[in-house]
Amino acid sequence: MENLWIMAQATETQGQSEVPAEPVGQNQTKTGTVAAPDPNTSRPASYGNSSSIMQLVFIVGIFVILYFIMFREPKKRQRQQQKMIQTLKKNDKVRTIGGIIGIVVDVKGDEVTLKVDESTNTKIKVAASAIGKNISNEGQ
Repeated sequence: MENLWIMAQATETQGQSEVPAEPVGQNQTKTGTVAAPDPNTSRPASYGNSSSIMQLVFIVGIFVILYFIMFREPKKRQRQQQKMIQTLKKNDKVRTIGGIIGIVVDVKGDEVTLKVDESTNTKIKVAASAIGKNISNEGQ
């Protein structure tokens, strides 16, 4: 059977005396070594590498989350808005970002003509980007 040896190292305050190495436990079957601690820290020497890798992974993870929150979602909403504006057609009921509800009479490039009052036949022209929601497609 193999023996486990524990060896101690003398520090400067103890002087230069030698510490004898002795076998510990005659009936032990496994041997192992213990990493010597770094004198500058209270942690073992191998602990610092995994800690800095975990910090790096954490920082990269934060940047990925920030990318999705700050850049990806607004671009996605902007694409949906552009698609909705491009699919506007005559007789669609829409609501502008200012809260005006009307029916699309005409779409010319970046300008949309809305009929806002049936009885007086009142029409207004708004920028296509001012259309907030297509209400006629809401139930579908």
